Amino acid sequence: MAFEHPIRVYWEDTDAGGIVFYANYLKFFERARTEWLRSLGIEQQALRAATGGMFVVAETSVKYHRPARLDDRLTATANLIEKGRSSLSIQQSVLLNSEQGGVVLLCEGRIRIGWVDATTLRPARIPEPLLEAL
Repeated sequence: MAFEHPIRVYWEDTDAGGIVFYANYLKFFERARTEWLRSLGIEQQALRAATGGMFVVAETSVKYHRPARLDDRLTATANLIEKGRSSLSIQQSVLLNSEQGGVVLLCEGRIRIGWVDATTLRPARIPEPLLEAL
């Protein structure tokens, strides 16, 4: 089951025409992933302090279906689909919550995040307790 995070579209998210700027969907994905980890009791700063490691985005693939607009109510999702020793693949989407009660897919993507040593930024193995929590 996918984790869901609510988002409201503000002026800062849009271009001059009131349409969400395409790169901001990646920010919406990031917020959903961060809140998903928090829902599991994983705070990223505390994790870095405790383990010396951190997640970084290694790869993205995004498909845009429809635009979001100023004041829209959105839901960003995060669903872990693959768990490796040094990376995770997460399926994500941004959905429009229409005023009629329906949901419309606006954007979907697959994000691969890798675990790195926070000092050297070199790839490392995800700590076992963290893998178990995921």
